[in-house]
Amino acid sequence: MERVEFITESPDSGDGVSTKSMMLNMGPQHPATHGVLRIVLHLDGEIVVKAVPYIGYLHRGIEKLCENITYQQCLPYTDRMDYLAAICNNIGFILTVEKLLGIEDEIPERAKVAEVILFELGRIESHMVGIGTHALDLGAMTAFFYCFKERERIYDILELVCGARLTTSYPRVGGLPLDLPEDFEEKIRNFLKIFPETIDEVDKLLTRNKIWVNRTKGVAYISAEDAINLGLSGPNLRGSGVPHDLRKSNPYLDYDKYDFEIPVGTDGDAYSRYLCRMEEMRQSVKIIEQAINNLPDGPYAADLPEIVLPKKELVYTKMESLIRHFVLVYEGLKPPVGEVYHGVENPKGELGYYLVSDGTAKPYRMRVRGPSFVNMQAIAQMVKGAFLADVITAIGSLDIVLGEIDR
Repeated sequence: MERVEFITESPDSGDGVSTKSMMLNMGPQHPATHGVLRIVLHLDGEIVVKAVPYIGYLHRGIEKLCENITYQQCLPYTDRMDYLAAICNNIGFILTVEKLLGIEDEIPERAKVAEVILFELGRIESHMVGIGTHALDLGAMTAFFYCFKERERIYDILELVCGARLTTSYPRVGGLPLDLPEDFEEKIRNFLKIFPETIDEVDKLLTRNKIWVNRTKGVAYISAEDAINLGLSGPNLRGSGVPHDLRKSNPYLDYDKYDFEIPVGTDGDAYSRYLCRMEEMRQSVKIIEQAINNLPDGPYAADLPEIVLPKKELVYTKMESLIRHFVLVYEGLKPPVGEVYHGVENPKGELGYYLVSDGTAKPYRMRVRGPSFVNMQAIAQMVKGAFLADVITAIGSLDIVLGEIDR
């Protein structure tokens, strides 16, 4: 909380603000705003009369930057949006470029299954951070340590696969840049053995904890109708009772071949959204187990010389491969003229990429539909009439990340 002052509003302003109320700035440096977010609160005592979020403190112009570089060079910028699930951002962008090129059917099965595993690991990683930090915001420290322990375990797997932990930049148009490491399957199976125990521990710490229930149940309510009208997605939508998940409604990466359920809440409050995320992680474990059991051998990248880089050993030994590598890196791949939109079910909701191609190696237009940006619209409605302390609950239950909002 930074600046407090009394302001006078016109009685007939129509915005619900009383004649004399207190204005309080929460953020943009407040630790519970999950980034550089500023919310101007109008208070009547401890009751929130009106809340106005202000964004833009972290803006970097990622979409405009990507219109001046090649498609492959755009990939690292996607890491920096929802950096808590960078691998999911990467895969979503690559799938969009592949759709623009019309090569979805050319991607090898090994690459698709590997991307499903990594995507679901990213989902678990994001939910662990979201639940752990939300609990910490409300004063529950122990759950935070359990959650971050598993986050580090996932980072170890990502580091094994691509050498990076936070900003992965791993997949490529046409598949994977390198084959999965030999001990990848062993690491995944070890994770599948240990992680369910951690979920159970967090469940014991929070789900029936009287303080946690009192701080979240019936707090930050949003109805199913309002959630749909505001464009909410992910657990924030499903927590209000709407069973919408792009993995089911618009399957990608052959998600329609996997057996899993869509967790749906009933109450539309912070507690319901928490339960949705907990169950989603259990469903992710179920998906990863099916994927690792059916991980096929074979190529990890499509045989498309005009799009996919040649293997390094060929670049070092064959002139033709060296030339092709140079041309693809220097000039970039050139999709046909057209436009495409592709959405994926990111941990925080629907992440969509809209790309327009003018036939050159650079996107003519790139637009991102960030779930955190859209979900944040609900804050004002969730906290109206609530206590000041409930604003922290509302922000944490939405699980926003400002790197994606201020992209």
